[in-house]
Amino acid sequence: MERQRVSSSNIRSIGYQNFTLEVEFNNGRVYQYYDVPENIYYGLMNATSHGSYLASNVVNRFKYKEL
Repeated sequence: MERQRVSSSNIRSIGYQNFTLEVEFNNGRVYQYYDVPENIYYGLMNATSHGSYLASNVVNRFKYKEL
């Protein structure tokens, strides 16, 4: 999946395709979150803090796996 680099102290890049959100962290780990609605993705991309938005709206709300 193609990811877009973001300016964040914790997140390097974010991708989205077919309701799958892919997040690459600065430590090199990559996670995919499943069944994520588009509005959550757009909210994440437009958030002033990507990490805070991810923690509040994605983590522990959607199934995921580490790649």
